[in-house]
Amino acid sequence: MSSKSQIIATIGPSSGEVNIIARMIESGMDVARINFSHGTREGNMGYVTRIREAAKVSGKKIPIIQDLSGPRMKTDTGHVFNAEEESVTEKDLADIDFGIRAGVEYIAQSYVGSAKDVSTLRSAIKERGVKIPIIAKIERAEAIKNLDEILLEADAIMVARGDLGLNVPIEDIPFLEKDMVAKARLAGKPVIVATEMLYSMVGNQRPTRAEVTDVAYAILIGADAVMLSDETARGKYPVEAVAVMEKIITRSERGNIGKINAL
Repeated sequence: MSSKSQIIATIGPSSGEVNIIARMIESGMDVARINFSHGTREGNMGYVTRIREAAKVSGKKIPIIQDLSGPRMKTDTGHVFNAEEESVTEKDLADIDFGIRAGVEYIAQSYVGSAKDVSTLRSAIKERGVKIPIIAKIERAEAIKNLDEILLEADAIMVARGDLGLNVPIEDIPFLEKDMVAKARLAGKPVIVATEMLYSMVGNQRPTRAEVTDVAYAILIGADAVMLSDETARGKYPVEAVAVMEKIITRSERGNIGKINAL
């Protein structure tokens, strides 16, 4: 029996072949994500083609999320928000054109700060004559402050804990995650919890106990989906990571094992 909550898996160099994607689907992957902060459009089109082929082989519909780069700049440690750029960059616009041609089902918007940022992206999509749902990534302190208005404008939100952890005290993350999931459910909008959920599986076949608890926590507080990033994009065990996540979710959805007697 498969889980009700969905697994989003990022496709990358470790998982970009049809046979691997097909095995990930069989292991429980429900949605594929392509991160447009990395790779080339030609390479990403290859991923789109192979995701569609693997879905056909598996006999399942696998929607694709196009995750836009947004206003970011490179640093020695990765990427950070660039306040000097527009919320929807020129690169984003070119990537949207690509996404429309590729037939992506969702677009994830990076570094959302307000409802206006989401409406700007929606207008750009509408101008191109299509309608694609927008997932607003919550990864800035400003977005938390404006969450209620963002929930009104976006079609779904993603609790993007990586960049969020650089913008708020890291010890606040579990509480912010719980509050955001609750608000999204109250607003009737799907919510995804993402980043480092099974990160040790980039190089190991088994997750840590803390990671198992992290995934279970997201399901127990009501997340509609959980996401794998580096674990499946560049990790050694993309299929195993999906299988482990499916097992944790299925167990979490069954609920408590009953009262544990005190020692």
